[in-house]
Amino acid sequence: MNCLAMEIDKKIVKKLIDALEDLKKSIKASNQEISTDETVFEELEEINTIKSPIIGTAYLAPEPGGKNFVEIGKKIKKGDTVMIVEAMKTMNHVPSNKDGVVKKISVEDGQPVEYGQVLVVLE
Repeated sequence: MNCLAMEIDKKIVKKLIDALEDLKKSIKASNQEISTDETVFEELEEINTIKSPIIGTAYLAPEPGGKNFVEIGKKIKKGDTVMIVEAMKTMNHVPSNKDGVVKKISVEDGQPVEYGQVLVVLE
């Protein structure tokens, strides 16, 4: 009886191992699909963003209390100023890198920004 019980146990263990291997393969495949989709999304998001060219302080208007350069829903053209980033007392105008409609403004007036930080998202 002990030999028979051991054979059954080996068969069960073998089936469990095979099932785990199949599960591992399917998880790897689904992770690759997810990472590919995320990469495509990130690339699309990357194309439609305007990033800070320098470290500094972001200003949405040319002067305190002035009208903002851009607002959500506003159409802008390539080269239009979207905001100013002040660095070392120098006011640097940040131009749009493409035509589009402002979908999101990612910073607030007077907020410190880092190099490469997303400032504006376009549609």
